[in-house]
Amino acid sequence: MTLRLLLTVLVAANIVSALAVVHARHQHRQLFGQLSRLERGRDELNIEFGRLQLEQATWAESNRIDQVARDRLGMKFPEGGETVVIRP
Repeated sequence: MTLRLLLTVLVAANIVSALAVVHARHQHRQLFGQLSRLERGRDELNIEFGRLQLEQATWAESNRIDQVARDRLGMKFPEGGETVVIRP
């Protein structure tokens, strides 16, 4: 009788253990898929950040600022006679 009870308990524990393994593997697959999506998103954001840094560097170049000041705002460097020095 005790042997039969022990065998039943061991079979039940084996089944529970097998179900736990199946659940853990399923959860691992889901989390791995989520990790892959997040890494892909991170890589895309890093690429976009690099593009934005390059664009910012292009817009901030002194030649570009000088060109915009001349073309759009009509600015120019003053001639020698147009410069006034104010002393305290």
